[in-house]
Amino acid sequence: MKKYLAPSILSADFLQLGNHVAATEAGGADFIHCDIMDGHFVPNLTFGPMVIKALKKQTSLPLDVHLMIENPDALIPEFISAGADYITVHQEEVVHLHRTLQSIQAKGVKAGVAINPATPVSTLECIAEFSDLILIMSVNPGFGGQKFIHQTLSKVEKLVEIREKTGKQFLIEIDGGMNEQTIPLALKSGVDVFVAGSAVFDAPDIMVRSRELKNIISSGEAIFV
Repeated sequence: MKKYLAPSILSADFLQLGNHVAATEAGGADFIHCDIMDGHFVPNLTFGPMVIKALKKQTSLPLDVHLMIENPDALIPEFISAGADYITVHQEEVVHLHRTLQSIQAKGVKAGVAINPATPVSTLECIAEFSDLILIMSVNPGFGGQKFIHQTLSKVEKLVEIREKTGKQFLIEIDGGMNEQTIPLALKSGVDVFVAGSAVFDAPDIMVRSRELKNIISSGEAIFV
């Protein structure tokens, strides 16, 4: 399965957001990851559909929208209208998860499910085959720049087993602490989509760093060019 880099704009400079996104695209990024936080489900507040709508005009890359919010069903239609290409909700928050995924997919948008570090993969066994993407949080969500939790890699391996068992080719995404050291470990475990925030946007040259991380994803080795 193809491997993807998804820079997270949570770590970008919002005064330079258009330029920063363009730099990641020029560096070979595949998605733009958008972390939506409401200050309730996670202890941080970010942005809403208006930013997604603005980004849609600035980039041709798919917008990977991760809803870390309470009652996401109430706002999903707005994010779809704004131009989200993927919408991921949290297993811990959505009561009728199957219905929510179906409602997203019915609008022609890819639907994903995320789980926090303390949530076991077993909670996804009945929903994985109905998902287009499953996101493993490898840090506790809410803030960028956190240290990678290595134990989450075992969840990726279990997801690979579920994917092989069901025959459903959902993407396996990982978010949190991804950099030149941790990407090869996640790649070996079976990750398809690598979300990187500070590793991309804290670099002196965002385009060059995006290209470096893409090279690592392609080669599996922490070698910069």
